[in-house]
Order: sequence, then structure tokens, then C-alpha cells
Amino acid sequence: MAAKSGSRPTYRCSECGWTAVKWVGRCGECQAWGTVAETGAPGAVRTQAVSPARRAVPIGDVDAQTARARSTGVGEFDRVLGGGIVPGAVVLMAGEPGIGKSTLALDVAARAARSGRSVLYVSGEESAAQVKLRAERIGALADTLYLAAETDLGTVLGQLEQIGPDLLVVDSVQTIASADVDGAPGNVGQVREVAGALIQAAKTRDIAAILIGHVTKDGSIAGPRVLEHLVDVVVQFEGERHSRLRLVRAVKNRFGPTDEVGCFDLGDAGITGLPDPSGLFLTSRDRPVPGTCVTVTLEGRRPLVAELQALVSASAAGGSPRRTTSGLDSSRLAMVLAVLEQRAGLPLSTHDCYAATVGGVRLGEPAADLALALALTSSVGDLPLPMGTIAVGEVGLAGDLRPVTGLTRRLAEAARIGFTEAVVPAGSLREGAAPTGMRVHEVATLGEAVDLVTSAAQASRPRAARLAGGTATWDGESAWDGESA
Repeated sequence: MAAKSGSRPTYRCSECGWTAVKWVGRCGECQAWGTVAETGAPGAVRTQAVSPARRAVPIGDVDAQTARARSTGVGEFDRVLGGGIVPGAVVLMAGEPGIGKSTLALDVAARAARSGRSVLYVSGEESAAQVKLRAERIGALADTLYLAAETDLGTVLGQLEQIGPDLLVVDSVQTIASADVDGAPGNVGQVREVAGALIQAAKTRDIAAILIGHVTKDGSIAGPRVLEHLVDVVVQFEGERHSRLRLVRAVKNRFGPTDEVGCFDLGDAGITGLPDPSGLFLTSRDRPVPGTCVTVTLEGRRPLVAELQALVSASAAGGSPRRTTSGLDSSRLAMVLAVLEQRAGLPLSTHDCYAATVGGVRLGEPAADLALALALTSSVGDLPLPMGTIAVGEVGLAGDLRPVTGLTRRLAEAARIGFTEAVVPAGSLREGAAPTGMRVHEVATLGEAVDLVTSAAQASRPRAARLAGGTATWDGESAWDGESA
């Protein structure tokens, strides 16, 4: 006699909780081997209606004052969050190891404690003594900052009941485990349970919470994807390991925009905000150098002035020239080199080409194409571009220059720093929109841009050589021809 369908056994993964109707050697969710085992058949469950503790009210009668954002004390972090952190909101902060997540979270916790709020900092990776040493180093000590080195979820919830903090920091969510869930800390089932319990506690008690999360080797947040859906804000740390610059970007934000970026400087004394980081991406020099060009990139809504450097030399490898980049997309470099050779007539197929950014900034948007092309042109001809020149524009495969977004903001930022000449795509700037003190040269094709800057560089070189006794330095006078836009 066949068994009833309700009595059929099921198979469950001990790591992530994935279920199947038959046994398999590999979990279909977390891809772990040998973790699927037979469990009892779940009975039919039907949720019964219960009387609500609080009756639904019209939306106009809801008091929104309790949901106002409060400043964290770190201006750049407030910029990313949308003005501050909201009571009851849960922020997930993710990034690579050693990038500065714990340092920033500890700094935010100390500043909140000094403002009169009670803060609970839960460390699952370091001992209490290790956290205190770091707090002393960065000046993050406060009387109402409580520290607990715990890895058990039940104990953490007990600490919340006992202290009743205004802000909770958990470092990190992958190190906390629940005794009611099978598997090691950090697996999918544990992360789901821990995050759900902490989020529920934060929402019911109006506790602002910052959860620090690990990332996988490809840079995505470790754990189930539902973790990013449960939290209110997802913040991603970016930056090169060998650079002091750190960018904090909001990937998800229920209380503010997701196009804001916070800039930080990670040093021996901790992590500090950089309200004006443009100077970090420029080389300080009193004369122009061949192979350099400055552009303005947009990180969110913030314009950043950055310098690109290029070096073109004869290849010693014969038919296999080298193409090396740092801070730039290698595919963009290959495309710009092909367009320069095909549309502008520069012999680059037999030369090694190296391109890099200054200060560790990464330029991924196409608006940097024109500056990269002009830096390569300057290196090929050994002609430095006139000082005070920037270039912004996207290069097409046909050699045309395409307009970019936010050009007015980009030019205004460059003019604020002291740049006086700009090369942009034709038709991308409204009449009269050029900043005061800046001449804007609009060109339609890459060939026209190359001819324009080459003529200006050649016009400046003889004058500079006479004034400096044969050394090619810029004398500060304008060598540009043509009318301003």
C-alpha cells in the first residue's frame, strides 16, 4: 500500500536549510557536499488569526518624528546615509578585510556615545582588550560605550535587554551563531537566523543597528541574498589595499539617495572624512610633464578632479606590445588605443602602453576616455599639455566625442581648483554655462581634439624654452587659439 504524501520523508541541508524530496550528495543552494540528511516529514501548518496588539491607524496620524535621522558625528558617513542614521534602522556595512570597516564603526560608536547616547559594541572577531587598544589608538573611548566580546546570539540578545542601547554595532554578523540552528557560524542558515533576530530586536526597540558583513572573493556580500533585502541600508567599502583613500558607497538606502559617496583617509590615527578629496588625485608640480592629462569624474553626485598618466614606448616584444593599466579598465584602454590609431593616425600598435591614475582612485566611467586619449597623445609626441587644462568626454568607435552627464558640475569643480582651459564634446554645454575664468573648447571628433591640444602644446614649447634656457617648462601664458564656447 502506498504511503500517504504527508508522511513522505524530506531531506535537509545542515548548512543552509535547503530541502529536497530525495537525497542528493550536493546541496542545491550552498553547493556543500555531504550535508543533506533525512529529516521527518513536516506536518501541515496553518497560521491562525490573532487579535493585534496595536490597531492599524490612518497614515496621516502616524508620528514620524521618531524616524528622523540623527547625525553619527562623521560627516562623510552621514552624507552616504542620507543625513544620519534613523532609530530602528539596520545598516549593513560590507567590504574586504582590512579596508577600515571596524575602525569606522568604532569611531561612529564613540561619537554617538559622546553625544549622550548609549552604545553597545559586540565584537565576535576580537577580544575586548584588542578592541580597547584600537579605541585608544583612534581616540574612540567614551563612558557610555559598552563592549561585549560575544559569539552567541542568545547572549547578544540578553545584552540588549540588559543595557537597552540607542545604537548597536555587531562586528561581524558572520561570527555570531544561534544554538537553535545547525551548522557552523557564517553558513547561510546561521546568517539568516542571526540577522533576522537582530533586525527584529532593532525594530521593536527602536535601536539603530550597524551590522558589519564579510565579502566573498568576488566582492559580493557573504551569506544569503535575503540579508540585503532585510536591512534598510547596504553600504559598500571600496579602495585599494596599498592606498589610504577609502570610498563608502550606498548600494541600497531606504532613507536617502544611493548616488552619494563618502571619501575617507585611512591612516595610523584612524579613519577621517575628506570633505574635499580632489587634491589627492593630482600631482603637485610646477611645470607640465608629457603623458599627463586631468579629467573630472563623478562619484555619485560628487565631482572629483583626477589626473591620468600615460607612457608610450617602443616595444621590445616585437608583435606583442604590452598594455598595462592601474586604476583604469584595460578594455577601455584597448578601445582608445584602437581609435587613436585608426581615426587619429597615431602609430601605437608596435608600442608598449602604460596608463595609470594618481592617488589610487579608480576611473570606470567613459567620461575619462578623452583625457586618456590626450595623455597618450602627449606621451607619443613628448609634448606636455598646457597647465590648467582638463578634458572630459566619451570617445566613440567612429572617433566621435559624446557628451557626458553633469558637465556643468564637473567644470565648476575644475574651475574652483584653478583650471582655466577645458576640452569637451561639441554641443554638450549650454551657451553661457561655462564657469567664470574658464575657456571651454568644444570639439566634435577625437582627431580635432588631438590637433587642438597638439597645436597649443607646440605653441607653448618654444616660448617656455626661451624663458627657461632650453628647459621645456610652461610660463603660465595661454597658448590656446580659437574662441571660447
